[in-house]
Amino acid sequence: MVQSYQERLLTDRYVVNRLGSLLLENLLLNKKLLLILPRNNRGFWGKVSKSGKAGFVRLSLPTLAALTPPDWDVEILDARTSPVDFSKKADLVGITAFTNEIPNAYEIADGFRARGVKVVMGGVHVSALPDEALQHADSVVSGEAELVWKDLLQDLEIGELKPLYRAGSLVEMSGMAIPRRDLLDRGMYSSFNSLQATRGCPYNCEYCAVTAFFGNRFRTRPVAETLREIEGFDTREFFFLDDNIIGQTRHAKELFSALIPLNRVWGGQASINLARNDELLSLYAQSGGKYAFIGFETLSEENLKKMNKSWNSPDAYGEAIRKIHKAGINIIGSFIFGIDEDDTSVFRRTVDFIMENSIDAAQFHILTPFPGTRLFDQMEKEGRITDRDWSKYHTSEVVFKPKNMTAEELQQGYWWAYRETYSLKSMLRRSLRSPKNLAVRVGLNLSYYNKAKKMPAAVL
Repeated sequence: MVQSYQERLLTDRYVVNRLGSLLLENLLLNKKLLLILPRNNRGFWGKVSKSGKAGFVRLSLPTLAALTPPDWDVEILDARTSPVDFSKKADLVGITAFTNEIPNAYEIADGFRARGVKVVMGGVHVSALPDEALQHADSVVSGEAELVWKDLLQDLEIGELKPLYRAGSLVEMSGMAIPRRDLLDRGMYSSFNSLQATRGCPYNCEYCAVTAFFGNRFRTRPVAETLREIEGFDTREFFFLDDNIIGQTRHAKELFSALIPLNRVWGGQASINLARNDELLSLYAQSGGKYAFIGFETLSEENLKKMNKSWNSPDAYGEAIRKIHKAGINIIGSFIFGIDEDDTSVFRRTVDFIMENSIDAAQFHILTPFPGTRLFDQMEKEGRITDRDWSKYHTSEVVFKPKNMTAEELQQGYWWAYRETYSLKSMLRRSLRSPKNLAVRVGLNLSYYNKAKKMPAAVL
């Protein structure tokens, strides 16, 4: 039978209305997940710049978003750049935080729970102190959340959310979810594309929370999967967030070799061992590695032994730096002040070392006993922890009793080292050491200069 025009019109209208109803019904059925990264206003790291931008994208929340079933609407809020709106409708709020951000995380959690919203918390600090976090959350995740996230959401849906979800093992890095970067406002970050190719650290330094959270079994991601994620980036530049990108030499060589044809520009964290393997060093540079963040930590052999980092050797630092520079790689050196063998001479010796070796940029940190580390347990036992305001645990404030100087001398020396290293004269001298990669060096120094000039003036 031939359908009349009026009948076809009625049928079409019915289909459109039905589709609209189904779409509305689906939207109403979808549950709302709000993932929040809190902020810290005290420290000099992780804060927004003058331009209103945060630094690197942190991947934990975008990764959880990628693991969340499609019947959830997911939103990510970075409280470093955007205010928290407690009137937002949500079936679940998820929060992760570093130790220095945890007070703000607890405020956010309390604010949503006061409005009847369920809150789950995770991250390094929460994993170390789950009972503390449970005073502010309905549920906490201890360890790598990827292993328990779907179970947690299913329990929530049937009204059986547990107070603690503990990852019983470590995540194997094959077939990992690609983080939902589409949920982020890229204009809010100075460096948008970052990723992980490895997890864990083969070492076990006493001050570091990495092994406490990620374990000391070094895990590697299949190189082909890492490359696929990089090929999806819309910029040539990216950063490896790995704690030690060269932690397994064979994997690092395979990865760097595979990166060469992509013609990208990148940086990452590496140990000084980078200079001890000529092939590895060459591949790092050939693959686009323009800079390396290297933890020298201290110029004292005794301090290195105490930190369980005796595989580092200050006597070999100078030659290692020259080799890395010769390969065309800039160095961001990291140094820690306040280790037990340090006295007030450590600040000038360290700055002199940086200048003598033309280290391109440097970060300084005050020794900080983070919960979950062996350092925290030891200082707790010795009664040396003087402040438990977690917002001060950002490696820029003294929260313990040093052994060979006063807390005030340690704080003043830290400020002096930064301002001295990032004086215009010092920056020019180090930046102009070579024409190769000059733009990268200038950019690094200007970034740290903007932080250093905010620090109080100090005299040794």
